[in-house]
Amino acid sequence: MSNSSNKLNIPQAREAMDKFKMEAASEVGVNLKEGYNGDLTSREAGSIGGQMVKKMIESYEKNM
Repeated sequence: MSNSSNKLNIPQAREAMDKFKMEAASEVGVNLKEGYNGDLTSREAGSIGGQMVKKMIESYEKNM
């Protein structure tokens, strides 16, 4: 059994995170598709992650 922090064990959490990721990709103009996305450049993948973090920080600051 893996203790990786990258694993989401609750199906609803995985669905919500996938939706969040797709929204972030759309906002930065990256064509993210369901399933395999290994053809993304490092820059594209990084921009998606960066947008996700930005949105999480904004949400946290709103709820303080």
